[in-house]
Amino acid sequence: MWSITGLAYGSLLGLVAYFGGFGAFLLVLVLGAAGFLAGRAYAGETDLATLFARQDGGARW
Repeated sequence: MWSITGLAYGSLLGLVAYFGGFGAFLLVLVLGAAGFLAGRAYAGETDLATLFARQDGGARW
């Protein structure tokens, strides 16, 4: 199932890059990744709070 999804997404990115240019390619790539993360968070498979949590003890600029 995931190989078919990856194939479809890769084909879509290729078409967007060919017809829309590099800017459209990056937009589709970023929105696709955001949608993937949102879907996993909605299904309860990923906790987004751990992704965006601040780590203490690191260097602050």
